[in-house]
Amino acid sequence: MQNRVFFPQSALDQWIVDGSVDLQRGELTILGPPGQGRRYQLEEAVRVVREVSGAGDGAQLIGRVKTRAWLEGQGAEIVETSMLIGDAAYDVEPGWAGTPVGPFAEYATTVAQAAAGDPPARSDEELLASFLARHL
Repeated sequence: MQNRVFFPQSALDQWIVDGSVDLQRGELTILGPPGQGRRYQLEEAVRVVREVSGAGDGAQLIGRVKTRAWLEGQGAEIVETSMLIGDAAYDVEPGWAGTPVGPFAEYATTVAQAAAGDPPARSDEELLASFLARHL
């Protein structure tokens, strides 16, 4: 299974406004270094923050990122930052699960990576850590 990354909606909104990323047809592209040109296919998701009803976290969702489609398939009802599933109510953070487009090794050999002038990242995790350090 390929790694995915969670992009909170609030951060994504800010990055679009300041021109750090581009979003077209469900695909996020990092526009500036580090990571210039790296693309992620997005799927609507939430990060489960806490259980708030006292019913317990029988489904063991706290701290996890799940796609909206998967959660709704499990019977969840999601409205903004709240989710009901069974007898449990949760606070959630809306956002997007991003799956890298193509293998990292293929990306690392692109002209965009060479032209960035920064030392090349060795993984998607390193690339995103560097991006977030500059944009959060």
